[in-house]
Amino acid sequence: MIDHLREHDRAGVFAAMGSGKTLGTGIALANIDLFDEAPALVPGPKRVANKTWPDELRRWDRFKHLEVQPVIGTATERFAALSNRNAPIFTMNYENLPWLVQHFGVAGWPFKTIVCDESTRLKNYRAQQGGKRTQQLARVAWSKQVNRFIELTGTPTPNGLLDLWGPLWFLDRGERLGRSFSAYENRWFQKAHRNSEFAGTRPVSWAQEQIQDRIRDICITIDPRDYIDVPDPVFNKITVELPAKARAMYKQMEKEMFLQIREHEIEAVHAASRTIKCLQLANGAIYLDKERTQWEPVHEAKIEALESVIEEAAGMPVLVAYHFRTDLERLKRAFPMGVEFDDDPATENAWNEGRYPVMFIHPASGGHGCNLQWGGNILAFFGHWWDMELRDQVIERIGPMRQYQSGLHRMVYIHDIVAENTVDEDVLLRHASKRSVQDILLDAMKRKGL
Repeated sequence: MIDHLREHDRAGVFAAMGSGKTLGTGIALANIDLFDEAPALVPGPKRVANKTWPDELRRWDRFKHLEVQPVIGTATERFAALSNRNAPIFTMNYENLPWLVQHFGVAGWPFKTIVCDESTRLKNYRAQQGGKRTQQLARVAWSKQVNRFIELTGTPTPNGLLDLWGPLWFLDRGERLGRSFSAYENRWFQKAHRNSEFAGTRPVSWAQEQIQDRIRDICITIDPRDYIDVPDPVFNKITVELPAKARAMYKQMEKEMFLQIREHEIEAVHAASRTIKCLQLANGAIYLDKERTQWEPVHEAKIEALESVIEEAAGMPVLVAYHFRTDLERLKRAFPMGVEFDDDPATENAWNEGRYPVMFIHPASGGHGCNLQWGGNILAFFGHWWDMELRDQVIERIGPMRQYQSGLHRMVYIHDIVAENTVDEDVLLRHASKRSVQDILLDAMKRKGL
């Protein structure tokens, strides 16, 4: 990894979580004296910017003299942070990138090195289109002020190969995968149809091999499991049956969901959203209004299953992943000894010190930059969602590799609480098969004769 970054001005590092990519990047940059030229900018998720980079480099003697300055908070706080002349590394959450580019402008851009941590955030970039953050980053990424551009991620294709084009554009301006997203899509993907129903875009059979061949000179893949014998997590599927009243309500909602799918072209952006009501009811609650402000409980099947998980843990801390706000409110009522994971570093520290027997975590908040392995090795998914990256990220926060690196030689247990014959099962099928949401739902419709 270090040699790869030293040899390439623009490079991607696809390194599994727990592989030490933060430390390796710091060593590489120090070895080529980039910190002597000009400061480096590290955009990343907020927790990564505010905690992971400062904490990780501070942990090593060779970097104790290096100051990592987070540019986080209000505009006043960000201005103050930028005035630090002693820091060779500045970190920032992606949300503030447009502000930073506007502040300095392209001509006055002071960072010769940009390290995009969790670079899958660039996947939505399209030439002349895309999100505001990536568009602003594109203004400076290829300016004469920037000499080096590095991307770090453990999940380069969280939702499939289509996610690759945006990040790769920042490395080669489309040289390897096509000058535009449409060129990339037309070359390696095809529109899929099934039973005259539009089923999205999927790669052709040779796409993955050809794409990997084209990018392997500037992108390196690192999996610590290739070098360290670490056991896989133990997955335990806990199936619960919906009570009769809840089952009747679910069947009606499911019918309405599939009718909507038949009436509209089922595109990725819409497919998952059409399942929200069904997934929420599978968990045990339902919204009463379109604004999703009022809700009522429908069943306690999953609550009861989670009670058994916590009891069987026999005092060992249990991390509980939820998806909906209604889930969190019900979990807090059922398990008053539990706490909600938040952005406060004190919460993470208290968990790792063993002070919380149960902690509720939303995968989106626990996906990046937090280390929870010291606090426990048991994770229960109370609810499920389609995003594979978020699921993998939250698992890895207590995962085997992090347990191993921390000197904790213990198995990791993942409990999936699943409502039988619901969309829950379809979501888990997607995680296991890596198939698209569209394909999974269309198969479910066919299977149920709808």
